[in-house]
Amino acid sequence: MKIADMNWMQVEERVAKDDRCILPIGSVEQHAYLSLATDMILAEKVGVDAAEPLGVPVFPALPYGLASSFMDFPGTLTFSLATYALVIRDLLDSMYRNGFRRILMVNGHGGNTPAGTVISEWLNDHPDASVKLHDWWRAPKTWAKVMEIDPAASHASWMENFPWTRIAGAPVPQEPKAQIDFGGLARVDARRKRKMLGEGNYYGLFQRPDADSLALWDVAVAETREQLDNDWH
Repeated sequence: MKIADMNWMQVEERVAKDDRCILPIGSVEQHAYLSLATDMILAEKVGVDAAEPLGVPVFPALPYGLASSFMDFPGTLTFSLATYALVIRDLLDSMYRNGFRRILMVNGHGGNTPAGTVISEWLNDHPDASVKLHDWWRAPKTWAKVMEIDPAASHASWMENFPWTRIAGAPVPQEPKAQIDFGGLARVDARRKRKMLGEGNYYGLFQRPDADSLALWDVAVAETREQLDNDWH
């Protein structure tokens, strides 16, 4: 149930019976030949697909995250860390006031990890709530599937290349990219990061057959659904 397809009265009725919801969080940043909104698209879609048979409401994705590393790639937007922490807290406060007590935050961007600290602090003030930060792409079963298909997988590589993140008319290279120097990348500013990254893929193939990507997606959706069903407070 997408919040976008509901009115407030339907949400009020739903939360009185089931206090679970999903908030996807993403980022608008370079993804080589893929959509700049890849992290947002994937976080929201995996949440919607996982929640669909359960009827759990899914809020529209928070599109922007922490993407300072990619600020020299046009189209990338970022919050400052201080602003982002306040945004996450305000959204949690809003969902809590709505009546939601079990909140699954489906994250599509590694840079959003500080949200976990905000959640921890927020839970100290709301002991009757339970919040999970679910990094869908590196959850255990999903990551195991990535390794099974092709361990050369990374940011903007085949593992983020789905029919719904591709750009029409933007062909991708057929040869895999060599692994970048992760240590070197961490030591420099955004301008030099862009120079080191080139088009933006960290390493590996840019695209694999759809049979591979869809098999990965099935695992990711099932694992996200398990988060909705199990291990709340």
